[in-house]
Amino acid sequence: MKRKNPFITGTIILTLTGLISRVIGFFYRIYLSRLFGEEGMGVYQLLNPVLALSFSVTAAGLQTAISKYVAGEISAKNPKSPFKVLMTGLIISLSLSFLCMGFTIRFSEWIALHFLLEVRTASMLRIIALSIPLSAVHSCINGYYYGIKKTGLPAATQLLEQLCRIACVYGADRLATGRQVRPTINVAVIGLVVGEFLAMLVSVAAAYFRFYRVSSKVVCPEQSSHRQQAYGRHTHGQQSLSYPRIAVNLLSLAVPLSVTRIVINLLQSVEAVYIPSRLQAFGYDSATALSIYGVLTGMAMPLIFFPNALTGSMSVLLLPMVSEADAKGNKAAIRRTLGKTLYSCLILGCLCTLGFLCFGRPIGRLLFKSSLAGDFICVLSLICPFMYLGTTLSSILNGLNNAVSVFFISVASLLIRLLFVFFLLPHFGIYSYIAGLLFSQMFTTGCYLLLLRRHLQKD
Repeated sequence: MKRKNPFITGTIILTLTGLISRVIGFFYRIYLSRLFGEEGMGVYQLLNPVLALSFSVTAAGLQTAISKYVAGEISAKNPKSPFKVLMTGLIISLSLSFLCMGFTIRFSEWIALHFLLEVRTASMLRIIALSIPLSAVHSCINGYYYGIKKTGLPAATQLLEQLCRIACVYGADRLATGRQVRPTINVAVIGLVVGEFLAMLVSVAAAYFRFYRVSSKVVCPEQSSHRQQAYGRHTHGQQSLSYPRIAVNLLSLAVPLSVTRIVINLLQSVEAVYIPSRLQAFGYDSATALSIYGVLTGMAMPLIFFPNALTGSMSVLLLPMVSEADAKGNKAAIRRTLGKTLYSCLILGCLCTLGFLCFGRPIGRLLFKSSLAGDFICVLSLICPFMYLGTTLSSILNGLNNAVSVFFISVASLLIRLLFVFFLLPHFGIYSYIAGLLFSQMFTTGCYLLLLRRHLQKD
C-alpha cells in the first residue's frame, strides 16, 4: 500500500486540479465572450490549431518520454541521473521551440492568411509565439515531476497559469474602462503568455531547488557502489548515462508520440480553420461566419464538454486498473470494470442530454447572453452519451495495449467530420456539422465497443 500511495495521491491531486481548472476556464470563457463578443471569440478560437501543433512538435512527446525515463532512473537508485534526463529533454525541446517560435513570427502573415484564413490573427500569432519556449520548459519539468511521482508542482502551476491569465485580462479590462476605451482580443493572448511565463518561472525555481537538495546529499562510497551496481543491472551492463545516449532514448519514444499527436492535430486544425470559410460558402459574410464559429466552439461546446471532466478523471484511474487486470489475465475483472463504466457513463450522458435539452436555451441566454448558444447547446446535447462513453472506453483500450487501434479510429472519426465540413456544411449550414459531430462520436463509440468485445472473446 505504501508503494501505491504516491500514485493514488497523485491521481487525486491531478483529478481535483483538472476539475478546478475546468471550472475556472469555463467561467473565463463566459467573461471573454461578454468582453470581446461572438466575433472576437471566433477569431481567438482560431489560434488553437497553432498552439496545438506547436506543442505537439516541441513538447508533447518529450514530456511523456522524460516522465518514463526519469521513473526508470529513480527505480535504479540514481539520484542525479533523472536531472540528466531532464536537461537533455530541455535542450531538445528548447531547440525545437525556438525554431518553431522563429518560424511563427517570421511567417505570421502567411500563416494568418493561408492557414488560419483570417488576417486579423497575424498580430496575435506574433504574441503567442513567445509562449512556445515557455510552454516547452514548463512541460519538460512537469514530465520530470510526473516521473518522480510528485504531482503537486504540475497541479499548482496549472492553477497559477489559469489565475494569472485571468488576472492579466481583468486588469487590462479595468484599465481600459478607466480610460473609456475597449480592449482588443490581443489582451487575451498577452494574458496567455504572461500566465505561461509565471508558471515556467515557478517550475524552474522548484526544479533548481530540488537539484540543489539532491546534489547536497552526501552519499558514502559503499552506498554509491551499491547504487552503481543496481544501475548496471538495470541498464544491462551500461555503467553510466551519456547525454547522447539519453537523447537517443528520449527521441526513440518521443518521436512516435509526437507524430501521432501531429497527425491528429493537423486534421483537427483543418477542421477548425475551414468551418468559418465553409460557412461563408453557405452564404454568410465573414463577421457572421466567425460569430457562429465563436458561439459554437467558444460557448456551447465548452459547456457540453464540462461534465466530461468527470469521465476524464475516471479514465485516469481506469487505465492502470485495466492494465493490471490484463497483465494477470483477469478478464472477469475487466468485464466488471467495463460493465460499471458503461452503466455510469450512459447514466451521466443521458442525464446531461435531458438537462441540456430542457435548460439549454435559458442557460445560453443567462451565461452567454446569446440565444444562438442556447440553440447549439440543445442540439449538441445528443452527443453527450457517446462522447462521455468514448472517453472512458479509449482509456480502457489503451490499458489493453490497443493504442494503435485507438489512433486509427480517432483519425477515421476526424475524417468523417471533415467530410461533413467540406461537402455538407456549404449546402446545409452549421447544423450539418453538428450532425457530423454526432455521427463521428457514434462511429467512435461503436468501434471501441467492437474492439473490446473482440479482446474479451480471445482465449
